[in-house]
Amino acid sequence: MARLPIIAILTAGLAGFSGFVPEKVSARDYLVLVAGDCGSAASRVVRETGGELLSAQPSSDGQTCVVTVLVQGDGNQRPRKVTVRVPM
Repeated sequence: MARLPIIAILTAGLAGFSGFVPEKVSARDYLVLVAGDCGSAASRVVRETGGELLSAQPSSDGQTCVVTVLVQGDGNQRPRKVTVRVPM
């Protein structure tokens, strides 16, 4: 029985809410900037270095990706970890 008053209050509140509709609306008003995808940047780094992808993540500025690859050494050399900051 406690649910009935809660439902009544919520229904009354929603019924009176018409929402905010601005006078002039353009497509630009709804444009939302989001962080890009680091997939293509990571692919490019792997292709250029010939390494194996370890990680790829967007940086805090949202404009670049931090890509880390493991590049195999020649013969007796150990593999080296390379971290590159590339634009998205």
